[in-house]
Amino acid sequence: MSDIETAGRPLPIVRGLRGRCPRCGEGGLFEGFLTVRPRCASCGLDFGFADSGDGPMVFVILLGGGIVVFAALMTEILFQPPYWLHALLWLPLVLLVTLAPLRMLKGLLIALQYHHKAAEGRLGGSGGGAA
Repeated sequence: MSDIETAGRPLPIVRGLRGRCPRCGEGGLFEGFLTVRPRCASCGLDFGFADSGDGPMVFVILLGGGIVVFAALMTEILFQPPYWLHALLWLPLVLLVTLAPLRMLKGLLIALQYHHKAAEGRLGGSGGGAA
């Protein structure tokens, strides 16, 4: 049995990267490109807990932006191309490095929420507070 698989099934994190249900790995996690399904068609897991928020976008923007800015600066320093060539080079690259990993990262964060049983913070309630 490999490190990635347990009992013949991939870990929830790998399932999330693949866009599959974090519990069973069979049903799809997304309806469209980034819209999360209400529940798994295979095992019935309710995806109501899944709230990745802006987390995936922040990671993608910071990492992708760093890559594109570094590449654009190096190109400008080394070759000094005209501005139209910069636009021709970097606009498609921006789309590639932001849209391609976005779905995988959203699936990953949802799978991590499931794996660690993450929930919203609650104020009030009983216990845990000082008298």
